[in-house]
Amino acid sequence: MKATSWLTLVGLVAVIGFVVWSSFQVGRVHCDVCMQFNGREACRSVDGDQEDETRQAAITNACAQISSGVTDSMACARTTPTKLECR
Repeated sequence: MKATSWLTLVGLVAVIGFVVWSSFQVGRVHCDVCMQFNGREACRSVDGDQEDETRQAAITNACAQISSGVTDSMACARTTPTKLECR
């Protein structure tokens, strides 16, 4: 094989290795959130590095399940969660 083929193969293996390694990295914060909006309820769990971002992501994910449209999503995100646990 040519040197360029070996270099390409090594580069490809390095990229695949990085993708696999990064997929196993778990965030330091885990949040469980339940939201209730317009008579519907949804719960979501999210892992992340920072508590405030992880909490907001969980709220956004839960609200996406029980609201429709931008206005409802924003209104849902402003409601108080029925369950909020971050550790």
